[in-house]
Amino acid sequence: MSDPVRVRFAPSPTGHLHIGGARTAIYNWAFARRHGGTFVLRIDDTDAERSTPENTAAILSALRWLGLDWDEGPEADGGHGPYFQTQRAASYARALERLKTADAVYPCFCSAEELTASREAARATGTFAGYPRSCRAIDADAATTRIASGEPHTWRLKVPEGRGDVVFEDAVRGTSTFAADVLDDYIVIRSDGTPTYNFATVVDDAEMEITHIIRGDDHLSNTPRQILAYEALGAPLPTFAHLSMIWGPDGKRLSKRHGAANVEDYRDAGYLPEALVNYLALLGWSLDDKTTIIDAPTLVANFSLDRVSKNPAVFDAEKLEWMNGVYLRDMTAEEFVDRMAPVLSDAGLLAEEDAPERREWLCELAPLVSERVKRLDEIAPMVTFLFADTVTIDEAARAKVIEKEGADVALEAIANVLEALDDFTPEAVETALRSVPEATGVKPKLVFQAARVAVSGSTVSLPLFESLALLGKERSVARVRDAIGENHT
Repeated sequence: MSDPVRVRFAPSPTGHLHIGGARTAIYNWAFARRHGGTFVLRIDDTDAERSTPENTAAILSALRWLGLDWDEGPEADGGHGPYFQTQRAASYARALERLKTADAVYPCFCSAEELTASREAARATGTFAGYPRSCRAIDADAATTRIASGEPHTWRLKVPEGRGDVVFEDAVRGTSTFAADVLDDYIVIRSDGTPTYNFATVVDDAEMEITHIIRGDDHLSNTPRQILAYEALGAPLPTFAHLSMIWGPDGKRLSKRHGAANVEDYRDAGYLPEALVNYLALLGWSLDDKTTIIDAPTLVANFSLDRVSKNPAVFDAEKLEWMNGVYLRDMTAEEFVDRMAPVLSDAGLLAEEDAPERREWLCELAPLVSERVKRLDEIAPMVTFLFADTVTIDEAARAKVIEKEGADVALEAIANVLEALDDFTPEAVETALRSVPEATGVKPKLVFQAARVAVSGSTVSLPLFESLALLGKERSVARVRDAIGENHT
């Protein structure tokens, strides 16, 4: 590429970062990093009623959590700011003056009622329902007089006579053609002086020297109008790349009805940022026909627009969960503890200040947990019994195991052999417990079930011998004796 790559992600802070927006950000970021270019973050906050600072903060937080750093934007001035549209009024005013000088715009004095009536009449007769250019022929002096008198007006962009179809090469979709007869003289500046989206985004992208616009194909219909604005301003056209939508399993656009829809929802549900980035990157792009686990460096090294699919991608929550589990299982014990410790702290199981001194113990716990969870939010319920002073035995487990004939005998023997151990390692604990069936005549299955229920409160838990070793002799023996005592109350 001859010019330095400059791409932008321009979310509107009318809500939190949607999964579809996150994928767009990932593609822009990966494209910029692949080509040694610049990733610009711009906040398109012109929707005054719904844009909030809180939403802006949430979007920035979500991008940071995903690991998407921006070179220019909020908190990173790169000389092309401001990076909030509400702060760029002077740019739009200058651009309008250039269009006036080039005779590329004209004032429109039509009222909303007149425009509505015109559209309804056109629809009734089956003719063109766009703006009929009623004000385009108004004499310039007359228009100036009316403006000076305070008459409300907008500014419309002139579609050049004989312009013909708008044709451009989309980096994803190929040649895209829009018939000229569907293009009308659209409003660029409203009567209150604010710019419309199709004008503001062109002015911003031109001034920020954006070379590639990678965005969702819901913006495809805006492109011909924006191209007209680029031409009127005399600005070079960027390369457009329109991404297909992400669908839910029902074939409809992904939304809340399909479950979580915002990045924070997945963060709070225990997903890893690297797994979510990996999964979203594959919703429309692929490294090859078989690779599914792709870390960020691999994505950056291989990302290209020519491997982006034109077809809509289907969001599969089960596949994302599977992928998250792969990332968790592939972590070293140290890496897993770094993710697990904050979860335990949030659940009130581990004081943040105690984590360093218990790190060795946590590293012993890590592999037992990492191979059994697919999300971080599954950790706390699985390990709570290891942190609690005592456990409450589940009633179903009590009836199924603890109250079974022979359980008392087994529990008494278990307590005794554990208490006699000097070396309380998983191997020593296993050897001790395997001696109980022969010594008591109780079947091995009941012995091990009784031990598990006594120490964890449930028939399902982490591996028994390792759990007892992690609990330690004192707590393990106490829980077994508590289970015996409860069985006699």
